[in-house]
Amino acid sequence: MTVPQTQPGTSKPKDALPVYDATDLTQGGIIARIALEENLYTLRITRAGKLILTK
Repeated sequence: MTVPQTQPGTSKPKDALPVYDATDLTQGGIIARIALEENLYTLRITRAGKLILTK
């Protein structure tokens, strides 16, 4: 998958959302922890290539 990248110093449209590669978040593995305020979530990549986010 190719992830669009912006060059430093360039502006992006106001409605552009950040894009994160799941394999970057898991550092090449299949599980990552994501913190949101006081909550900790687990992101898992399944064998079928789907994402599961659990609390």
